[in-house]
Amino acid sequence: MNGPSSAPKPPASLAANPRLSSWVRFTGEGRVAISPGKVEIGQGIVTALAQIAADELDVEIGRIEMIRASTAASPNEGVTSGSLSIQQSGRALRQVCAEVRQCFLAAASERLGVDAASLAVRDGTISGPGNVRTSYWELASEVSLDQDASAGVSAKTAANRAVAGHSVQRVDIPDKVFARPRFLHDHTLPGLLHGRVLRPDMPGAKLLTLDEAAARATSGLIAVVRDGSFAGLVADSEARAVTALKALRRGATWSAGEPLPDENDLSGFLRSQPVETTIIDTRAAVTTRATRTLRRQYTRPYIAHASIAPSCAMAQWDGDRVHVWTHSQGIYLLRADLAIVLKLPAENIVVEHMEGAGCYGHNAADDVALDAVLLAKAAGGRPVRVQWSRHDEMCHAPFGAAMAIEIEADLDAENEIVGWRHAIWSNGHTARPGRATQPALLAASELANPYPRMISTNPPAANGGGGDRSSVPLYDFPAWTITSHRLLTMPVRTSALRTLGAQGNVFAIECLLDEIAALRGEDPIAFRLRHLRDERAKDVIRAASRRAGWKPARQSGIGYGVGFARYKNTGAYCAAIAEIEGTDDIRVRRLTLAVDVGEAINPDGVINQIEGGAIQATSWVLKERVRFDRTHITSTSWTDYPILTFSEVPTVDVEIIQRPEIEPVGAGEAAHGPVTAAIANAVHDCLGVRLRDLPITRDRIIAAMELAS
Repeated sequence: MNGPSSAPKPPASLAANPRLSSWVRFTGEGRVAISPGKVEIGQGIVTALAQIAADELDVEIGRIEMIRASTAASPNEGVTSGSLSIQQSGRALRQVCAEVRQCFLAAASERLGVDAASLAVRDGTISGPGNVRTSYWELASEVSLDQDASAGVSAKTAANRAVAGHSVQRVDIPDKVFARPRFLHDHTLPGLLHGRVLRPDMPGAKLLTLDEAAARATSGLIAVVRDGSFAGLVADSEARAVTALKALRRGATWSAGEPLPDENDLSGFLRSQPVETTIIDTRAAVTTRATRTLRRQYTRPYIAHASIAPSCAMAQWDGDRVHVWTHSQGIYLLRADLAIVLKLPAENIVVEHMEGAGCYGHNAADDVALDAVLLAKAAGGRPVRVQWSRHDEMCHAPFGAAMAIEIEADLDAENEIVGWRHAIWSNGHTARPGRATQPALLAASELANPYPRMISTNPPAANGGGGDRSSVPLYDFPAWTITSHRLLTMPVRTSALRTLGAQGNVFAIECLLDEIAALRGEDPIAFRLRHLRDERAKDVIRAASRRAGWKPARQSGIGYGVGFARYKNTGAYCAAIAEIEGTDDIRVRRLTLAVDVGEAINPDGVINQIEGGAIQATSWVLKERVRFDRTHITSTSWTDYPILTFSEVPTVDVEIIQRPEIEPVGAGEAAHGPVTAAIANAVHDCLGVRLRDLPITRDRIIAAMELAS
C-alpha cells in the first residue's frame, strides 16, 4: 500500500490559481509582466512583489512590469487585507517564478545542447559553457507557461537573493510625486459623464417623495435615476452634477431614520445590546489564590477611515456587460456582489483595480462602484464617474467598530498575575462584499426591492479574529479566559478598519500591565520581559528600549511609555516607546519603534508602513472620534472630525530586526496597538492619571485630574 503523498504543499494563493501563465508573461520588449491578485493600496506591495520576482527570475527589477489586478486576467487572491499580501501573494509568486525559471533552463538546455545544471541566468540572459547563450525572450515562444505549478522546485535560499532584503525605490512613487495620473480619482475616459447620489442625513431613512423638476431644469443634466430609496443623477460635468444634486435634495422628503446611541455612553450601549457570545480562548491552571482583583474598563469610539480623497469609481455598460474601475480591496468579491444585484453572470462584469488616495480597510470603494454601475445604466453606453462628497464619506461609509473592553486581573499577595479575564463588546468588524448570499453594498439596501442590510460579523479566530484580534495574551500568564460579545444590532455600518479590534485590545492589555508593574514598583519593560518566553518578542522590546535610551531622566511635563504586541499573535512583532509633552495639550514628540517581520523584502517599505501606522495611531489616540446626536452623524467635515496635522506629526524612528531565514509577514498593521498603548502609558507617566477611554482629549484629561484630586 502506498503511503500518503510527500509532495510539497503549494502556498494557498498558488493552490487556488496554479496556472503559471496567469502570474508571469515575457513580452517582446525585454520585459517581464507580473500579474498578482493583490492590489496596491499604498502599502508598497507591488514593489515588494517585483523584488521577489526579480530575485527568482534573475532579471533586473527595472524589467518588471506590475500589471494592475483585473477580474479579466488576474489570479483571484481574494481581498487585500489583514497584512497578508506578502505571506500569500509573495509566497505564491516566489514559487511561480522559481518554476518558470526552471522551465526556461530546461528549454535552454535543449536548444544549446548543454546540461541545465551548467547554465546560469543573468538579467534574463541564459549562458553556459563555450559561451553559448540565449534569453527568456528568445525562448518565450517555445516555452508554454499554460501549465500548473508543481511546487516541486525550490526557491532560492535567503543567502542567494540579490534584491529581496534590500531597499529599492517604490515603483508607484514617481507618478505620485510628479502628479501623473495614478489614482483612480485623476483618470478620465473618452466621453466621461459625472454622477452623484442622493442620500439622507439620517441612517436608515427611506426616500418618501422626490420632486425632480428643479434638478431636471439645471444645465448639463443627462438623467435622473430613481429605484426605491436609491436616487441619483448624471450630468456632463462634476460641477453640474453637484449643482443638480443640490436641487434634487430640495425636492426630497425622508422618513425618520434609526435612532443612534448616546455617544457619551458608548460602553453602556455596547454592553446593553443583544449579542452573540464566543469563548475565544482559555488557559486553565492551578494557581495561587488571588488576594485582589483589578477590574478595568476601556473604550474606543467609532472611527472613520478619513481618507484624504473620498471614494470614487467609474462604470461603463456595453449591452449586458459592464466594466468597472474601482479602488476596492477585493475585485472578485465586489464582482460577486455586483452580479447578485444586477442579476448578471459574473463573467459579464469586469472589475479593474486602480489605486485610491488612502485606503485603510473596507471603506466606501465598493459602495460607490455599485452607485456608478446603477447610474451608468442611464448614460447610453458612456462611462460615468461617481465620487462621493466628504459629507457622504463621513456619514455613510462603514466605520471601524466601537469597542468596550473589560479586563479582570487576579493578583496574589506580591501583585503577581495569577488569573486574567478579557471581555470585548463590539459590533462585528467585517461586512465585506462577496462573502454571503446577499450583497453588502449600500445601494443594494436602498432599491425598491431591497436586500437586507448585512449585520457585521467577525473573521474566525484562526484568521486573526475581529473584535477579539490580538486579545489572547502573548504573555505567560498562568490562566486566562478571553470572551467576545458581538452585537447583533447595527446603529451604524461597521466593517474592517486597519487592525480591526487589535488596536483596542492591545491598548487595554498594555495599559493594565503598566498599572500592575507600578503596583509592584517594577520597571514596565522589565515586567514585560519577565512575562515573555518568545525571544523574538523580547528582542523587539529590547531594541526599542535601547534605541530610545529607556528610560531618560524625569523632566517636568515630559512622559514616556511603552507598548508591545505581536499582530494577530502570528504576524509582525512591534514594540513602541512614546515620548510625550503634556502641557496645555498632549503632544507626541517622538515615537521609537522596533519591528520584526521575518524577512523584510523591502526594508524601506517596512519602515514606511511602520511610520504610517504610528502616525495614524497617534491621530486615533489624540483626535479621532465619530460624533453623532440621537438622529444624525455630526462629524461630517474635517472641522468636526479632525485628524493629525503635519505640524503635529511626531518624529518616528524605526529599527528593523532582519531575519531573512524566516518567512516574511506584513507590516501595515503592526504599529497601531503598541503606539496607542505607549502614548496612553506616557500620559500617565507625565500627568499621573490613567485615561482608559479613547481619544485622549484635553477635556478627558481635565476630568480625570479633577477626579484624581
